[in-house]
Amino acid sequence: MAQHFLLSSAARTLSLVSVARMSEEEARATFQAIRWADNNGKPYCPRCGCADAYHLAARQVWKCKGCAHQYSVTSGSIFSSRKLPVRDILLAIAIFVNGAKGHSALQLSRDLDVQYKTAFVLAHKIRQALADEDLRDMVGGEDAHVEIDGAFFGGYIKPSNYKENRRDRRLARNQNGKRRCVVIMRERKGRTLPFVFKSEDAGLAAIRQHVAPGSIVHADEASHWDVLEARFLTKRINHSQAYSDDGACTNQAESFFSRLRRAEIGIHHHVAGPYLAAYANEMAWREDNRRLSNGEQYLIATNAALVHPKSAIWAGYWQRHKEAA
Repeated sequence: MAQHFLLSSAARTLSLVSVARMSEEEARATFQAIRWADNNGKPYCPRCGCADAYHLAARQVWKCKGCAHQYSVTSGSIFSSRKLPVRDILLAIAIFVNGAKGHSALQLSRDLDVQYKTAFVLAHKIRQALADEDLRDMVGGEDAHVEIDGAFFGGYIKPSNYKENRRDRRLARNQNGKRRCVVIMRERKGRTLPFVFKSEDAGLAAIRQHVAPGSIVHADEASHWDVLEARFLTKRINHSQAYSDDGACTNQAESFFSRLRRAEIGIHHHVAGPYLAAYANEMAWREDNRRLSNGEQYLIATNAALVHPKSAIWAGYWQRHKEAA
C-alpha cells in the first residue's frame, strides 16, 4: 500500500524549530523576501509604489524618496501597527497552519506568551487574510460537479438535569435562536465556498449566485433543494438509504463539515455566531490546501497576510468592542 501523503516527508517541509530560532533580522529579511517577491525582495513604497528609498537602520524602516513616507516590512499590511516582534508573527503563522483542525487563541497565547486578546485578534487577522486570498466567488462550470449541503453549528442548549424537565431541543420553540447553518458549495477537485445563514433553505439565493451555469449539482433529499433542478442538472442522494448511489453523493461536503465540527468540539469548544463565517472560511482553506506541504501553506498564508490591506474589522477591535459595551 502506498504511503499516505500526510505521512510522507513531502508533507513536512516546515519546522517550527527553524522559525523559532530565527533572529529578528532574519525574520525581517524573510518578510521582506515574501512581501516584495514581485520585485526580487527589494522594498517599494506601499503608498506611491516608488522603489527608490533609503533605509533608516535606527528604526528599521525605509523612507520613500518620492513621497517621504516611512514604512516597515508590515506597513500597509494586515499586521500594520504591530507591537509584536516580526519573528513572533512568523511563528504564529507557522503554528496556525500546522493545526489540521485549527488552533485555539488560548493555546496560541500560551505558545507566544502573549495576552489572550492579542492571540485572538492575531489569529482572526490570519483567518481574514486567508479568506480574502482567493477572491473568486464562483465554483463549478461546464460539466463540473458541485456538492451542496448544510449543517448547523453553535447555539448549544444544555439539557435539564431531571428527565421529566427535558424538552426536544430539535424543535424551534426549544432553541435559543443562536444556531446558524453553514451552507457549503464544494467543487470536486476545486474550491470550497461556505456561507452562514439562519436556515439551510436561506442559502438558495447564494447557490444561484455562486454556482456557475452548466454545473452538475449534488444534493441530499431535503425538499428545499428541489428548486435547483430548474437551473442545474442535479443528482440527489437519500442518506437514509445510501451515502453514495450511481455517482450521486455529497461526501466532499461532509468531509468539510467533519473538519469544521472537529474544530468546534475539539479545538475551540465554542464558536460564537458572529465569528462562525471566519472559522468556516478557515476550514475551507484547509480543505482546499490539504494536499500541499506545510511549508507551502506557510508561504501562502504569510504572503496573503502581507499583501492584504489593513483590516477594517480587526484593527482596534478591542477598543471598539469596549465602546460598544
